[in-house]
Amino acid sequence: MNRFINSKIYGAIFLLILIFSIGILAFRFFSGYTWIDAFYMTVITITTVGFQEVRPLDPYEKIFTSLLILSSIFIVGYAISVITEYLLSKSNIGNLKQKRMQKKVDLLRNHVIVCGYGRNGQQAVEKLRDYNKEFVVIEKDEQVVERFSGSHMLFITGNAGEDLALLQAGIERASTIICALPSDADNLFVVLSSRQINPTLKIISRASEETSYQKLKLAGANNVVMPDKIGGDHMANLVVTPDLVEFLDNLSVSGEKDSINVEQIPFENVCPDGIEKAILDLDIRKKTGCSVIGYKSPNGNYFVNPEPSMKLEKDSSLILIGRPDQIKNLKKLYNV
Repeated sequence: MNRFINSKIYGAIFLLILIFSIGILAFRFFSGYTWIDAFYMTVITITTVGFQEVRPLDPYEKIFTSLLILSSIFIVGYAISVITEYLLSKSNIGNLKQKRMQKKVDLLRNHVIVCGYGRNGQQAVEKLRDYNKEFVVIEKDEQVVERFSGSHMLFITGNAGEDLALLQAGIERASTIICALPSDADNLFVVLSSRQINPTLKIISRASEETSYQKLKLAGANNVVMPDKIGGDHMANLVVTPDLVEFLDNLSVSGEKDSINVEQIPFENVCPDGIEKAILDLDIRKKTGCSVIGYKSPNGNYFVNPEPSMKLEKDSSLILIGRPDQIKNLKKLYNV
């Protein structure tokens, strides 16, 4: 389509140059005008502005001028319509928007890529926004991109299964990719491509079928989430342990900033000097009111309700619980 429009523009420009050249040359050599007068006569004739001629025309010059006016009306009108069509074409405006958006994406570092802006993708984006995480969404449905592109979100229009779309989203500079496509096969392909391009990337993938879980893990996904299974387990737990589930539901790890009850703090925030310390020595409870309920070791192991004597190691993190005001104090103290 763009090639067709461009060919029409070139044709319109060629016709404009041709009609101007014919007018200037005719007035110069057949009517004896100077080059400046010939150019002037051609301009006022083609534009039909109605200014006075340099000198009165003879019958042959009047015939030529009349033919020049008639032909220029069609040519100039055609050129204006083609150029206007190009300037106002939806595809061209879309290309300009995409270029501006691509420049913003190129500036991102350690950002999150969300593949697919369906139900799960939208939920993931909401969580990322709550924590002010930089992200870019890859979505192949142009209507979806058009609908949400005005909400200060960065979109890459394309198929997440293609390397080009991943590279445009800055996968080489990204820290995490969330594969939220509706098809397990598509998610598997994205996981394989992502792991090949960026071996250190953290990959989180959605899965619908039990059989896809292990395949996604083998393909390189760090975490595989099954929304349907989580929903079923949650409903069953409301029958078996309703009070416990309702209590956990009241704990928020995301959402409104003043309702967060659980927070994760990395080692470099807790120990900015890089010196490994015991949980007891940090005295977090006294300083913020928050309680330590978990510890993640550098090798990825989790410890629930760790002992106060447990020493924090580099690349580890603490998981804490508290009221929203206590969590706010925690974030302020440790610059989270």
